[in-house]
Amino acid sequence: MAPSMISLAFFVLLIVGSANAQLSTNFYSSSCPKLSSTVKSTLQSAISKEARMGASILRLFFHDCFVNGCDGSILLDDTSSFTGEKNANPNRNSARGFDVIDNIKTAVESACPGVVSCADILAIAAADSIAILGGPTWNVKLGRRDAKTASQSAANTAIPAPSSSLSTLTSMFSAVGLSTKDLVALSGGHTIGQARCTNFRARIYNETNIDTSFATTRKSSCPSTSGSGDNNLAPLDLQTPTSFDNNYFKNLVNKKGLLHSDQQLFNGGSTNSIVSGYSTNPSSFSSDFAAAMIKMGDIKPLTGSNGEIRKNCRKTN
Repeated sequence: MAPSMISLAFFVLLIVGSANAQLSTNFYSSSCPKLSSTVKSTLQSAISKEARMGASILRLFFHDCFVNGCDGSILLDDTSSFTGEKNANPNRNSARGFDVIDNIKTAVESACPGVVSCADILAIAAADSIAILGGPTWNVKLGRRDAKTASQSAANTAIPAPSSSLSTLTSMFSAVGLSTKDLVALSGGHTIGQARCTNFRARIYNETNIDTSFATTRKSSCPSTSGSGDNNLAPLDLQTPTSFDNNYFKNLVNKKGLLHSDQQLFNGGSTNSIVSGYSTNPSSFSSDFAAAMIKMGDIKPLTGSNGEIRKNCRKTN
């Protein structure tokens, strides 16, 4: 083979290899050594102002990863060439924390400009949110790049709805390579955060697998009429809504799951035993949650020469 052919073959191998590059926990160790401390300090101040923000950031990461992979596409505003994910049904009037990600990006850009992707910032911020609220810690794999487009239609179909049955949840998680155990563990993220009345109204008024006093409590701030109080909030975990613990699973065992999709995990089906286990063994929940978060963070990342490193998380370069 001629020298030029060898160098060309090597170049092609390099491009292909880099496009399929693996994520790694030390991806920015030399290019942005202060990344971890920069993200955490900015996030800490946001969560100190509003503890709910930790749950909001976790949800952003989940909704990002389920729609065409963990590529920061959820952060993009609509443009003339695409309608983004922010106004898709699962996100409209509910996805929040974009300003916090912007603030983290600004701080990271001043520490190491043009190096760290918005997709990675979201992954780190989600993990840090869990840690700040008392949950498990893990080494976040990094090296994702940012999508240059977003899809409202994909967001409308890929993100599980709060009205989902267990079989729907199982198949939607399976579609992105997550197991039934991952489904239950990740649902435990509902140990923090709030839900809107419109998403639990049918459960508290129409369902029977619900603790009656719990339903009565929730009805007090969620009127039965659609369109009335739709955005009124209630904690997903009524016991410790800003602490990351296993109370969510204890609630399910006591028929106090707020969303239909929550209680589906403990309703006589295949996931009952996993929920029971987590309700009595917080350390097994913590370790399974961390493992599932790492697995979710591995969904279809853009690496190597794919995508870009956005300067502003809301728009492509």
